[in-house]
Amino acid sequence: MRGATFTARIQQHLARTYALDDAPAVDDFIRPTDGGAREALLIRHADGDIEVALHLPRRAISRGGAGTFDEICQIVEGVSHFLYVAERARRELPATQLELELQAEVDKYVLLVHGDLAEEVELPGPLGRRSGAALPGPRRFEPERAARIRAHLFERVTFTDPPGTETGDRYRIANDLAARFAGRLEDEFARHGRHAELLATLRRFYAAGQTEKIALARAA
Repeated sequence: MRGATFTARIQQHLARTYALDDAPAVDDFIRPTDGGAREALLIRHADGDIEVALHLPRRAISRGGAGTFDEICQIVEGVSHFLYVAERARRELPATQLELELQAEVDKYVLLVHGDLAEEVELPGPLGRRSGAALPGPRRFEPERAARIRAHLFERVTFTDPPGTETGDRYRIANDLAARFAGRLEDEFARHGRHAELLATLRRFYAAGQTEKIALARAA
């Protein structure tokens, strides 16, 4: 895995966590962008097929795990969007924009708290690096570090689109639901070493459509 690109390693981490098979390689669909453009997944339906292009900031791609926290989150979000669309298409199921944003927020949390992405990136503030096995194997849960990452992901955020707009409200809803779901994962499973149940809940959440995803998050 170490010989793969940073984006490919993220895809491998997510695919292993959610037990996904046969997804196309994300690197084949990445289109680097310049000029301050942020992550965007472009989808076009053509003659029954889906055409996809993942736009990622060139600077973020070039820096990989050495990028800023925001750059790393953009990369994870883009790979998450790509993989989710590919999996839903494979299963011939629809995917809403809220599903995409909610799953991406959860994926960032999963990789940085319960996965091994944090071994490759420098996180903001006093978080530092850690060692330990990645999902889906058991590892030691670090409550203080998890709380700090959740704060960076879900509390210390700014939204480009204002509240009251369709896009702005969608991002805020996704952020709130993901924060609640992350808290539930920690309170019910991680703090008690119930790793198998945590992983099963993550996989159920991933396979769910929008209505069930919201219900699982709100169950916190």
